[in-house]
Amino acid sequence: MMRALHSLRQLARNQRGAVMIETAIVAPVLILMSLGAFQVSEIVARQTELQEAAAQAASIAMAAPPDTADKRAVLKDVIVAQTGLDSSQVTVTQKFRCGTASSFVNSASSCVGVKVANFVLIQLDDTYNPVWTQFGVGSALLFNVDRYVLVNQT
Repeated sequence: MMRALHSLRQLARNQRGAVMIETAIVAPVLILMSLGAFQVSEIVARQTELQEAAAQAASIAMAAPPDTADKRAVLKDVIVAQTGLDSSQVTVTQKFRCGTASSFVNSASSCVGVKVANFVLIQLDDTYNPVWTQFGVGSALLFNVDRYVLVNQT
């Protein structure tokens, strides 16, 4: 019995290989954390890119109001070129607000006897698939950026 206890004490004091075992335990965790941090930075960068594209489109819309379908199509093409989105992921539509109403309508003729505010609605939709979805963890992330831009009021 004493001999077994003595062997156990010697084994507990032996430090050879401890660094290898600690590295084997810690390294995979650090690698996964690094991968996660990289993916989160990709997500934040894409959201920022979409927000900046919407802001630039809003600036263009205020400078040159897209009051015709052709002008809205040009604005859409600018957004598509800047973001790399497919044209089906970008919409530029005209909306109106009657007087002090909080809701938007699709036609100015709905506003009778009140001031009409002319807006352009810029919508950007994108999907991002993080690496971890390949391992069955989580799902794709959907980005939706909606920007209403007041272009004039009559």
